[in-house]
Amino acid sequence: MSDTKTPRSPYDRDSVEFARAFTFFDAVYAFALTLLIVNIDPPEASDWSDPWTWLASGLGWQLFGFLVSFVVIAVFWRTNHRLSSGFIAMTPGTITANVVALAFIVFIPFSTQGISDPETGDQPLAVAVYAVNIAAAVCAQSAIFLVARRDRVIADPLPRRADTIRLLDTATTPLIFLLSIVVAYTLGADWARITWGLLLVVGPISGRIADRAIARIVAEDAAARNR
Repeated sequence: MSDTKTPRSPYDRDSVEFARAFTFFDAVYAFALTLLIVNIDPPEASDWSDPWTWLASGLGWQLFGFLVSFVVIAVFWRTNHRLSSGFIAMTPGTITANVVALAFIVFIPFSTQGISDPETGDQPLAVAVYAVNIAAAVCAQSAIFLVARRDRVIADPLPRRADTIRLLDTATTPLIFLLSIVVAYTLGADWARITWGLLLVVGPISGRIADRAIARIVAEDAAARNR
């Protein structure tokens, strides 16, 4: 019997390189969150006379853009953190996919400027750029999972049918943002932003349906293996 051991990947979960990659990804998300504040212009001294004047100075839209994008980036970070925490290693493919996804995350502060600036916020193009940005970021994060699945670095992979259900559930977010582009050019930017609120309804419903379907698939798969 040979005593030769299979060499370990330099990106195994307990390696320094894995930790460096994980820390780098987290740092970029934190930096993107921090960059959002530059889209808020300090009001003039005269605008501090009362809350209504303060908000009417244009700060209201800027705060809206800040809050929406802060939540969006935080959700992206949480999703990436949960996904990466289930990896047993990093591969060149998963690192590349993460870097591509980060490009769209870092772009969010720029696209937020368009929807939060009082002079551009009512322009359909501003909504379109933001919507495409978010939709692309969601697709890029889904690509991370697909690459990790291909490279077999997911600790507890689900049956492929379950993965398909989860990806379909994830697709509701980019679909709603892309729908808002049509709404922006037909009904206006304000209605397009209201369209984003559909995520508060569609997201939880889609998530519950997906969870039930995945639980059923996992149970059926376990029963088939025990026969």
